[in-house]
Amino acid sequence: MTNSWRGRKEPTASELLLVNWLLVLLRGIPVALVVFGGLIVHTFLRTFEFVFLGSRRSWTQYLTQIICRTSLILLGISLKIKGTPMEERGAVVANHSSWLDIFALNATQKIYFVAKSEVAGWPGIGWLARATGTVFIQRKAVQAHRQKSLFTDRLLAGHKLLFFPEGTSTDSLRVLPFKSSLFAAFFEENMPVNLFIQPVTVVYHAPSGTNPWFYGWWGEMSFGAHLVHTLASARQGWIELIFHQPRAIADQQNRKQLAKLLESDIRSSHLHHGKFDEFE
Repeated sequence: MTNSWRGRKEPTASELLLVNWLLVLLRGIPVALVVFGGLIVHTFLRTFEFVFLGSRRSWTQYLTQIICRTSLILLGISLKIKGTPMEERGAVVANHSSWLDIFALNATQKIYFVAKSEVAGWPGIGWLARATGTVFIQRKAVQAHRQKSLFTDRLLAGHKLLFFPEGTSTDSLRVLPFKSSLFAAFFEENMPVNLFIQPVTVVYHAPSGTNPWFYGWWGEMSFGAHLVHTLASARQGWIELIFHQPRAIADQQNRKQLAKLLESDIRSSHLHHGKFDEFE
């Protein structure tokens, strides 16, 4: 995947006016206080949770939901939900457009994200990911067995894992082909029975008068620049989450069939599917 997409201009700070910088401060400071203040509480709460609940994280999961819901409100981004998060044991998959996906998906359900190992070392984001119980994986064949065991352990502990099968974020206007490698763990012999995977379509509705890819975060785009432009927008749009019918893993023959089925479910509700498929 290239770093720039046809017709997509990455945001730069030089475009912002004084009023936009005021909005950055008015929104950014409260969001920072909620996120980092909340995660300090999260860290202390996790200590007591570990003593009394072990691998279960019921207390901190509620706190994570509150942090994410409050952050979206402070950002001015509304959330619309269709369907219902599943209650069955298993995992959740979604298309990936932006760092905002983490806030939207965490705000609606108790989940643990699966992310590439490099994320753990990212300034700020890495700490947030580690604090909220993210599962870090390495995309190397030699790590495949270890990662399958890690998935199994977390699922046996009752954790609902969420990952992005596209393997990268996009401009929010398309759904990339799903990679099937992460689904292999669900077909291991020691995997718990009666597991389900729920596909979720994430649709971004850009602020009125802006480019439809306003919330997209792709390639090597700077997180800081994207965050500033999101905060600086005089108007905000909204995020739509569409929860599809959970798919029983036992009904699928292999990982590739499962990946194609879930990709089809998510594409079926994506507003811009098929309209922007060309890269520069």
